[in-house]
Amino acid sequence: MRRRGTSTRVDDRLVTCLPGRIGVRVASDAMKSMITIAVLGLATLPCVGENPGPNPLIDYPGFQKIVDSSNKERESRRLTEDAFVTMMHEQGVVVLDARSSNKYELRHIKGAVNLPFTDFTAASLAGVLPSKDVKILIYCNNNFLGSPDAFISKAASASLNLSTYTSLKAYGYNNIYELGPLLDVNKTKIPFEGSEVK
Repeated sequence: MRRRGTSTRVDDRLVTCLPGRIGVRVASDAMKSMITIAVLGLATLPCVGENPGPNPLIDYPGFQKIVDSSNKERESRRLTEDAFVTMMHEQGVVVLDARSSNKYELRHIKGAVNLPFTDFTAASLAGVLPSKDVKILIYCNNNFLGSPDAFISKAASASLNLSTYTSLKAYGYNNIYELGPLLDVNKTKIPFEGSEVK
């Protein structure tokens, strides 16, 4: 014989947040107490979609605007290997490596400065980039093969170049160029330095 469960309205939010019915067959008073505690705990959880209120330090529309407006510009500033090598020797150019410091220490483009992406702030960027107009060359994990410890491949849509480019734009840097191709570290013309470089 099947028993029907009873429903208790603990809170209006509980009723709207939990989809469907919850049927529980309880064997003991101890089990009933544990279920009651669990249900009351769920009642305190916020509903998905509930408005959390404004946060002036997070601006998704502003981020989306930068991504949309940078699309064509970024594509026109992706450099070939030869163009990157030529440009990195120009006076005043900064080659920026936004990978973690331990990956940078293993292997990085010779002369590159390291500022991990997670440490980007107006002040930290100003510390390595002398002006908003400086020419900046960027590269990331997804530009190199043959050095799996230093250059761990990321999902293509999560490539560090994409995040670095849009973040630099958000901080007012507009003279950004990106290494375009995927290169073998053992065959590229780009020079490296670091603890794994012989």
